[in-house]
Amino acid sequence: MSDEAADTRAEAPGEGGAGAAAKAPAEPVEPAGPAALGVVRTPTGHAGVDAHLARLADADHLAADGHVEVYEDVHRGLREALTALDAPPVPGPYENRS
Repeated sequence: MSDEAADTRAEAPGEGGAGAAAKAPAEPVEPAGPAALGVVRTPTGHAGVDAHLARLADADHLAADGHVEVYEDVHRGLREALTALDAPPVPGPYENRS
């Protein structure tokens, strides 16, 4: 084997030769900040429900660990709106006349 072949093999990529030692370690990548998903919220026509659904936009600007509070608040409000639909109507002040 000649000296030329030995030098070429020592510098081959992937074998840990002199070329591998010259590479600098990669810098750590910073995680991306919160970004809006761009989900379109279609109005339902019910003002109370639409207000709760609009609150979901608050989560767009929070880190993932802050989403839970917003989602729970919206869920609570929507559940109350649905429960109110099942409640019997309250009679008006003049509907109880005999």
